[in-house]
Amino acid sequence: MQSRISLLARTLKSKPNLPSLYLSTFTSSHSFSSSPSIESSKSQHQTLESLRHRLAAESPTLTDFIKLNSDEEYSVDVGTKKKPLPKPKWMKESIPGGEKYTHIKKKLRELKLHTVCEEAKCPNLGECWSGGETGTATATIMILGDTCTRGCRFCNVKTSRTPPPPDPNEPSNVAEAIASWGLDYVVITSVDRDDLPDQGSGHFAETVQKLKALKPNMLIEALVPDFRGDPICVEKVAKSGLEVLAHNIETVEELQSAVRDHRANFKQSIDVLMKAKEYAPAGTLTKTSVMLGCGETPEQVVRTMGKVREAGVDVITFGQYMRPSKRHMPVSEYITPEAFEKYRILGMEMGFRYVASGPMVRSSYKAGEYYIKSMIEADRAASSSSS
Repeated sequence: MQSRISLLARTLKSKPNLPSLYLSTFTSSHSFSSSPSIESSKSQHQTLESLRHRLAAESPTLTDFIKLNSDEEYSVDVGTKKKPLPKPKWMKESIPGGEKYTHIKKKLRELKLHTVCEEAKCPNLGECWSGGETGTATATIMILGDTCTRGCRFCNVKTSRTPPPPDPNEPSNVAEAIASWGLDYVVITSVDRDDLPDQGSGHFAETVQKLKALKPNMLIEALVPDFRGDPICVEKVAKSGLEVLAHNIETVEELQSAVRDHRANFKQSIDVLMKAKEYAPAGTLTKTSVMLGCGETPEQVVRTMGKVREAGVDVITFGQYMRPSKRHMPVSEYITPEAFEKYRILGMEMGFRYVASGPMVRSSYKAGEYYIKSMIEADRAASSSSS
């Protein structure tokens, strides 16, 4: 680890003409606002075309901007498979509880609905369902069954080449259940359904539409699979009435084949995000998520961020990969909170409207959804006042 930090330091010293935008972000002592309305006003003036030219001219890498203090580290290495190191102190999680949490869990069991929160053993489950500090209660509902046709190395959802057929009543059941929970923001996601002619996109769109009919003011995020890159499937969901369309690239471009199922790839995911922005009504946000600690390098993370931003993505999240079981891909390293914060700052400088970055952050994260909710409401207020 010491050699890695030394190498970064030597590289920084050898490049006197570093891009000022990224260097100043991490060497200056000024503070950064966490208000989405303040951060977004700057990024809204940037066109994607000018961003492409700037990224091409500067070709930033981590060595162009990062300089950790002597008392900071980029990551904590994990031990061997037989003797893994214990989780760092910042990875400790709270036990879920609370009245709203209990109510949601009871309803899920009664209606036999599935949530990614439970299937993926998310560490933020209790915080999200109870509303946490922000009071914005959220949940991530998984539709199209609990069995995926793909087998990614990081995922704990069960797999099969021929899952049971979708429940035709599921869109109505899900909509009625969610409408009764008093949620402010809901994420609807699904397993991959490569076995279905439309990859499950029609089922997805119907669920969103039925929920909007019952709760027109509820904010809905659809976290979709790649639909094998089929633009018709993407268009169907993008025009269903949601506020946020998310699709996760999961890891850096260079590690796609090592982390994801062989039917997924970086270009296909980027195309989905670009098509989502093209087909969705004006004002719809696009979002993606990246796991860290899979063996990626800081330089790879930065290059991936640049390509995601070029695709017009509004929101990006970074979280620590956690191994669900011994059958899954091992954790390569634990990224420190300081390093996560540097990625957050860089993301805002690149023009993302919001960046959630931290060890416990997941793609559907309550704190992030609170800020996204605030952004959407601010956009709507601005649109109403100008019309």
